[in-house]
Amino acid sequence: MNIFIMILVALFMAGFYMIDSPSTRIKQHETEHAVMQSDLRSVAQCVTAVHNAQINDTEFDDICVQQNGIVSKFICLDKRFKITDCAIVNNKKPAFSYIVTATGTLDSSIHNSMMEILEQHYADSGTFGLFNEKMIMSGGTALRRTVPAAIIENMELKDGQLVYLTQYEMPDTGTQYEIATTPDIVCPVGTAKVYKFGRWQCITYNTKTDCGGDMIWDSDLYECVPDESRKPLCADNQSAVIVDEVWECINPFPEKSCPDKMIARLNYNTLEWECVADPNEKNIAKKCSHLIGDAVYGGALGATLRVPQTSCTDCEMMVTDIDTCRSWCIPDPSKINDKRCYPGNANECTGDTRAFYFGFPNKKYITRVDAIKDMSAPLDSSHSQNRKFNCMDCGVGEIDAAKSRPPYVVICK
Repeated sequence: MNIFIMILVALFMAGFYMIDSPSTRIKQHETEHAVMQSDLRSVAQCVTAVHNAQINDTEFDDICVQQNGIVSKFICLDKRFKITDCAIVNNKKPAFSYIVTATGTLDSSIHNSMMEILEQHYADSGTFGLFNEKMIMSGGTALRRTVPAAIIENMELKDGQLVYLTQYEMPDTGTQYEIATTPDIVCPVGTAKVYKFGRWQCITYNTKTDCGGDMIWDSDLYECVPDESRKPLCADNQSAVIVDEVWECINPFPEKSCPDKMIARLNYNTLEWECVADPNEKNIAKKCSHLIGDAVYGGALGATLRVPQTSCTDCEMMVTDIDTCRSWCIPDPSKINDKRCYPGNANECTGDTRAFYFGFPNKKYITRVDAIKDMSAPLDSSHSQNRKFNCMDCGVGEIDAAKSRPPYVVICK
């Protein structure tokens, strides 16, 4: 009988050990921890989804929002950190604009586990974490983000809530133009219907839209003519003339006598005549007894033209077709470091946002430059037409490498 009882006790103890063994308890604990981590990660994902929807001006409607008491608001503060309307009043924006998303208060027993979730999956968020003692504690960083008192009061934040805080810049209000309801009009052939000065009008087509330099479109002649409003005041014994579509002050004839193999040239910086080496002596003296100067500067005939000997600027060099004896000027990149060509520091005009371009005066000039014959050089208000090298600064943008070829052409993205 005693032996039988001892056998039963042994079986009972063995079963108890097997049912409640340490290894079984460890597996059960790991399973519970994994489930809890998954639940907490779902809460954090729900908060970020609501927050992102608020940023994108959409709505995230899921059952997790109600289950976790998630609330998201736009909150704006003035310079004194007081609540103000999130609106632009008299062209003035609020000093600070925030998007704040918060859950209900989480149980203190899961705070450490939630910090693990934040550290594993949201270490770079910066302003997403547990609210505690007026600060947001983020995962993966020792930094703490203090929450303004007005936001705490407005959102009724309490320790233990999961809070996502984002500061943003309120966009400018775009100007909107309303077109008045007016009877439709039918314009005759050769005219276009446009809305000007509060009503529909028929205007003639402008066949010429861009006049370079100091030129202006003449609707009677249908061509670009010198703009008298831009005509400069010149020194005594000088005249204002149009040179390559730009007004310049020059003497009517050179008064300087130069030695053999040198010519008189007007210095555009000092407006004085100076003797320089005759560039025609090197290549064409043997074949061309004279030069044909009507194409020296590559410009169209008209207004007052400069004598051929003074056509090239400090940034240009003269080239000559020895078969036709025609000469013209093209950019000379070796002159960029010449202070008369570019007065600034040429070494500072480099990088991804700065580069040199040449101030081409007109399209005919551009066609004579072999280096850019396959490109289109702009002739607009952002590019000077001064026939010198200029530094283009694209600011916060970058140079469009596909459309640019420094130091001749530079276009910003």
